[in-house]
Amino acid sequence: MAKGRGGTGRGEPNFDVPEGRVGDPADLDLRLSRADRAGGGVARGGSGSQGGRGAKSRAPAPSRALRKAPRRARRSILGRLVYGVLVLGLWGVIGIAGLVAYHASQLPPIDQLAVPKRPPNIAILASDGSLLANRGETGGRVVSIKELPPYLPRAFVAIEDRRFYSHFGVDPVGIARAVAQNVTRRGVSQGGSTLTQQLAKNLFLTPERSASRKIQEAILALWLEHKYSKDEILELYLNRVYFGAGAYGVEAAAQRYFGKPAKSVTLAEAAMLGGLVQAPSRLAPNRNLPAAQARAAQVVAAMEELGFAKPAEAKLALASPARPAGVRGGGSANYVADLVMDVLDDFVPKFESDIVIATTVDTGLQGAGEKALVDELNQKGGRYNVAQGALVSMKPDGAIRALVGGRDYAQSQFNRATTAKRQPGSSFKPFVYLAAVEHGLTPDTVRDDAPISIKGWSPENYSRDYRGPVTLRDALALSLNTVAVRLGQEVGPKTVVQTAQRLGISSPLQANGSIALGTSEVTPLEMVGAYAAFANGGTGVIPYIIASVKSADGKVLYKRKDGGLGRVIDANAVSMMNAMMHETFVTGTAKKAEVPGWDLAGKTGTSQEFRDAWFIGYSATLVTGVWLGNDDGEPTKKVSGGNLPGEIWKAYMTVALKGQSPVMLPGANRWRNRGPAEPAVTNSTPGGLIGALLGEPQAAAPPRPAARHADASRGPSQDDRNFLEKLFGVGE
Repeated sequence: MAKGRGGTGRGEPNFDVPEGRVGDPADLDLRLSRADRAGGGVARGGSGSQGGRGAKSRAPAPSRALRKAPRRARRSILGRLVYGVLVLGLWGVIGIAGLVAYHASQLPPIDQLAVPKRPPNIAILASDGSLLANRGETGGRVVSIKELPPYLPRAFVAIEDRRFYSHFGVDPVGIARAVAQNVTRRGVSQGGSTLTQQLAKNLFLTPERSASRKIQEAILALWLEHKYSKDEILELYLNRVYFGAGAYGVEAAAQRYFGKPAKSVTLAEAAMLGGLVQAPSRLAPNRNLPAAQARAAQVVAAMEELGFAKPAEAKLALASPARPAGVRGGGSANYVADLVMDVLDDFVPKFESDIVIATTVDTGLQGAGEKALVDELNQKGGRYNVAQGALVSMKPDGAIRALVGGRDYAQSQFNRATTAKRQPGSSFKPFVYLAAVEHGLTPDTVRDDAPISIKGWSPENYSRDYRGPVTLRDALALSLNTVAVRLGQEVGPKTVVQTAQRLGISSPLQANGSIALGTSEVTPLEMVGAYAAFANGGTGVIPYIIASVKSADGKVLYKRKDGGLGRVIDANAVSMMNAMMHETFVTGTAKKAEVPGWDLAGKTGTSQEFRDAWFIGYSATLVTGVWLGNDDGEPTKKVSGGNLPGEIWKAYMTVALKGQSPVMLPGANRWRNRGPAEPAVTNSTPGGLIGALLGEPQAAAPPRPAARHADASRGPSQDDRNFLEKLFGVGE
């Protein structure tokens, strides 16, 4: 091929570097022309495939391209996958955000959210400050987390939400762990919801199980975490969570299951409470103790694992698992609580926070009264065909010290002490005798115990025999019906009714001849309240049970003021009545009920066909009444006031009076055995209405007492009127 600038031939590449220019890049031009590129020579008839050094330098290029092609393909697929995932993730985030926004829009605006007020609790206390019962929707008061032993709130954290102090309201780790445990069924069972979510559900949402509710629950949990500290959230939770048996909050649960405040529970009891919230109906210790103890053992193990309990403490808790406490007093304190709630709105009509009610009830006497009643019915109820009873005991000023409304509150909540109206029988006779005394008769007045007939009605004595002339003292002690009827006719049935009402009987009374034998129905509480006037020297009382009401922070909302019916019996009449009713314990129907060393008075009572049996007696410090019978009015097998009721009365009063110094009854000594040196009325010829009915000559009416007792004119206080109206449906 010719050389030169004008030659047409193609020169071979020259890689020789001219001397003196070694290292100059410009002299080593390795750039390829279009024809030199891979495949370029093919287009030109393959001239690029000729041999030579140049051909050898281009040969590896196609091989590298082929090796890189799969890698580029793989990178392309991976890139597409990453891109797709990013796009899907973005759309997922957008979708979730839209879903959250939608469900958030169904909630009240965040700036309007507020924790709902907890329904107020009503703590009902005994006279010594101990808790008798809680009333209200929650069953217990609000407690501060600072009041509680540290292991109590930690028990809930350990079993319900172990990452409580590290998550932000929703715990993805906890949810994942819960899912894994549900799949594998290993380890301590835990739910995916945090304590904060559970609180949100309790505060704001319904129990509905749905995805929508779970989303709202999570939103509200985030709000709670933003609004409150962890301890505040835990405190809210502990006071709101449900433990079964009507107990909302840890205080109510501790009282319900262990009979103690939450601040006093042991580690084992705390673990049982912590495990209970998972399934209150299934794990309640008073219903399924083995399951409750097994769950509590899981809680203890979780607490030890997390360092919330030392190994020695955990070992002790496992060795001595918690057990539920028996209901104090068998539950009769609930009759007291029911009475308190019946009359509360008359004293404190409105309240929005927890209140504390101090009552006049003595826990020891309450327990003694219930034991005496229940033991007697358990031992002899079947033999005598008597199923129910009631006991009321009060101080002579009307302060109720014990009130048992039935044999078993769990079986029947009907309060027979305050609501059941039954015929009092001969226990009503003191009002007849008081009316007679106030008309001039004395304990030594003589009347005939003989057959009597009034318009075809012929009452008989319990013994079906007659003693002839007897003193009023003996007639009342022996409960002679004919003498009581004669006295009732002498003073007039209306006078008997007015006398009973003056002493506090509020139930309607029928002013007829049989009123002298107690045929009009009354309640045990009324009867005991009326007898209090004999025990205190003549002052009428209105029974009361609420001493004060305070708010949870100690503010006084109500305090009992002195009140009553004023003087309703003349002092001399009180003296005569106490002397006659004392004789009941000496020679009469109450001899078996005597408490040695004490000056006592009272009266037995039995209604027709032995349907009702009563014993009401008193010392100068305590008035107590007992009633026995059947709710359906079925006759008993000869239960009379002197047998079973008297035995219950003695058993109770022996405990109630123990340790006290005996006190004489008001004025009793003046008329003991013989009255004062004044002529007794010995004329046995009946006068008044009965004389007219029998066709006998009328004697001059005995002198009526001086005007109605001056102090009685002031009447009951407003508190007493409220109590009467609420309890008996009547006014003053």
